[in-house]
Amino acid sequence: MSLLDRLNNDMKQAMRNKEKDKLSVIRMLKAALQNEAIKHGKQELSQDEELTVLSREVKQRKDSLQEFQNAGREDLVEKIETELTYVEIYMPEQMSEEEVTEIIQQAIDETGASSKADMGKVMGAIMPKVKGKADGALVNKLVQHHLSQQ
Repeated sequence: MSLLDRLNNDMKQAMRNKEKDKLSVIRMLKAALQNEAIKHGKQELSQDEELTVLSREVKQRKDSLQEFQNAGREDLVEKIETELTYVEIYMPEQMSEEEVTEIIQQAIDETGASSKADMGKVMGAIMPKVKGKADGALVNKLVQHHLSQQ
């Protein structure tokens, strides 16, 4: 079942259950996916492209959450946290820090990286492997940590 089909089914269920917040998030996700398909001139997106859209939506919400927390807007913080919970339902299971560390170590070995100057090479090798499965900020922090120990 494609992500769009899953969203359609969940949207119908949310309508039946009168879950306004969930329905709003599902509609937003559908719109984001359809806009991306139109942008690329396709009828349907590949799983990788769908994952890119979902990752972007999660990142936008996390950024907004941080901004609202800094501004002391608790009303908006709650709303964004709820949205984030619903969006993350459609994301693949996130990798643990240990799994990410293992991939980082493999990438460092493969690229022969020895200092922070090689950060771009290492990140380029890692990101396709962890796309949508690990937070980019976490990966970045762990790569910097590992390269500083080299």
